Amino acid sequence: MTRILPSLTGAPRTVTFGAVLTVLALGGTFLLDPYRNFQLATIAATFCAAAGLTLLIGLSGQLSLGHAALMAAGGYGYALAANGLAGWGVDGVARFALALLAALLVSGLLGLLLGLAAARLRGPYLAGLTLALVVALPAVTAAFAGVLGGDQGLQVAYEGVPEALELLIAIEQWQAWVAILVAGVVVTTLAVLRRGRLGLRMRAVRDDDTAARLNGVRAGRVKVTAFTVSALSAGAGGAVLCAVTQSVSPGAYTLAFSLLLVVAVVIGGLGSIGGAAIGSAVIVLLPWLIGTLAAELPVPAEVAQRLSGNLSVLVFGALLIVVMLAWPSGLAGVRRRAPAVAARPQHPIPSVQQSTTETER
Repeated sequence: MTRILPSLTGAPRTVTFGAVLTVLALGGTFLLDPYRNFQLATIAATFCAAAGLTLLIGLSGQLSLGHAALMAAGGYGYALAANGLAGWGVDGVARFALALLAALLVSGLLGLLLGLAAARLRGPYLAGLTLALVVALPAVTAAFAGVLGGDQGLQVAYEGVPEALELLIAIEQWQAWVAILVAGVVVTTLAVLRRGRLGLRMRAVRDDDTAARLNGVRAGRVKVTAFTVSALSAGAGGAVLCAVTQSVSPGAYTLAFSLLLVVAVVIGGLGSIGGAAIGSAVIVLLPWLIGTLAAELPVPAEVAQRLSGNLSVLVFGALLIVVMLAWPSGLAGVRRRAPAVAARPQHPIPSVQQSTTETER
């Protein structure tokens, strides 16, 4: 990338490449069928959450096992706002934009509260707090069933393709466009923050909390900011997923899904936004691929039913072990590692005769 547009540096370069990749992704939707566009929209929504999580863990060193709850907060915030706006006669892009802002407000507030706790907690204590959050999600929705819909969740008013694009694209492609645009804005913003002062301070706090404080870095403020930014990106992903599926429920944001987000960022590479994209595609497409292959296996129906629920977990566990053994920096580090190995100077091993001659001299 450094050879393309060398005159651009810093944030303008990051924004330019983000815009180019977003346009390419939008153009790629014309090559996909409706179901593939739906999968692409799901990947884009997951990418928002995974990108925020990989920066939180990889740069600031704070472990969160409850990012699915932050996505759920964004989804519920979007659903409540969208249904309320639909009752007031607001529709189209305006309804989506206002509902998205409501989702960001809810998830950002929750992330701020978690960040305040993260400033005082670390390691397993912080992981336990975030884990309790996602475990308590069904109980919270049941307690406020009148507003959040209980176990059934909330249905979102249908939002079709804008009239100007009705003859050009289908609803699945339009949803993919919306998801890609939101992911492009969110991820580009995260990339700019990662390369800026905030990213530098997050690395300083991660490497040595005490040394960072001695150098004038307010570690507590950095941790709170990191958690809030990560929660905002997760909330955006939850809002997009709610808009795509037209619903939100606690069953979609379980502990298993929250752990899959962690698996995605570890497989892709901690701290790498490109790795978060790879991991998001893996956790969305791999279960579908495994289910498709398992359906073709000539096994009894009872065995196939058991495999459908457990085979994906087994494959994810095996994949995680293989990646950690072969590429500790994740799949995103494979491309960077290969040129480094190829460019490493080769020093020939001297023969025994040459070593003897040098010794005699």
